[in-house]
Amino acid sequence: MNKLIVALIAGTFAAVASAQTPAPAPAAAPAAPAKSEMKKDEMKKDDSKMTADQKKAADKEAAAAKKKADKEAKAAKKKADKEAAAKKKDADKMASDKASSDKMAADKAAKDKAAAPKQ
Repeated sequence: MNKLIVALIAGTFAAVASAQTPAPAPAAAPAAPAKSEMKKDEMKKDDSKMTADQKKAADKEAAAAKKKADKEAKAAKKKADKEAAAKKKDADKMASDKASSDKMAADKAAKDKAAAPKQ
C-alpha cells in the first residue's frame, strides 16, 4: 500500500514538472532586415527621385511641423506647471490653515485650563 502511494505521488510530481517545463524554442528563421533599415533604404530611393525644389518644400514642411509640435509641447508644459503651482498653493494654504486652527485650539485649551477653578 505504501509503495502504491509513493508511486502515485512520484508520478504526480513528474507530471507537474513536465507540464511546467517550457517547450524547446523553434529553429530561428533567417532574420529579415530591420524596419529602420528598410525605411532608410526607402528614404534614399525617394530622395533620389525628388528634385531640389521638392526637397526644399519637404524640409520646410518638416521644419514647420517641428515648430508646431515644439509650440504645443511648450504650451502643455506651461499648463502643467501652472496646475502644479496651483495645487501646491492650495496644499500650503490648507497646511497653514490647519496649523493656525491647531494653534488656536491649543491656546483655547490652555486658556480654559487656566480659567478652570481649582478644586
